[in-house]
Amino acid sequence: MAFRLPLVPGRPMSAARTELNERAPMRPSKRANDALRSVSLERAVARYAEGSCLVTFGETKVLCTASLEERGPPWLRGSGKGWVTAEYAMLPRATHERNRRETAKPSGRTQEIQRLIGRSLRAVTNLPAIGERQITVDCDVLQADGGTRTAAITGAWVALHECFSWMRGRSIISVDPLRDHVAAVSCGVYKGSPVLDLDYAEDSAAETDANFVMTGSGGIVEVQGTAEGKPFSEEELLELLRLARGGIAELVALQKQAIA
Repeated sequence: MAFRLPLVPGRPMSAARTELNERAPMRPSKRANDALRSVSLERAVARYAEGSCLVTFGETKVLCTASLEERGPPWLRGSGKGWVTAEYAMLPRATHERNRRETAKPSGRTQEIQRLIGRSLRAVTNLPAIGERQITVDCDVLQADGGTRTAAITGAWVALHECFSWMRGRSIISVDPLRDHVAAVSCGVYKGSPVLDLDYAEDSAAETDANFVMTGSGGIVEVQGTAEGKPFSEEELLELLRLARGGIAELVALQKQAIA
């Protein structure tokens, strides 16, 4: 079942926030500065995977599948602890022009993103509860329009949850290893204004680009922030964090609906 978020969420904003949105330059997508793109999380979309989710952020679409292996990595053998890892790939026509498949060795960008996804999932997983097993979450970008890594993390959590539910249903594990939700969203400074959930048109022109990974209870897992032009201020960083908290709260709510 797919759960979708309206293009411009109809939640109330403070008077100050409304005034800020009115003053700010119009975003290419016509969204308010604190609005996510249309988001959907559709689980159980891959017949053979133990867990799966098709996640959509606007025009960005990522297929996440979780696969169980009955053995953990060699370096954990005998520890009684399992492992959760991730792989990330962009399909050749996920972008405007065909990219070559990374068949020999993943690029530096690909390795960075898949390590980020793995770290994010492990941050909320009780690894000893898995036993000496490994779960690999594959995140394949079907279509890219900005925010592929944040969409992948958000969908990967749903796929991992489905995998754990599959394992519990077959008495492979007795408890849910997930301690919390984890989701991610991009924020940035676009034409001088902090905005939430950048699409490609904004991402390619942003003065500041940042990705936030947070748990359902509000804990910060990782922050990646870069000034593409002039350095950003502490005040701007705090505003980006505020936007990210609001966006991730909405994404966690969608995750809860998707797995209900």
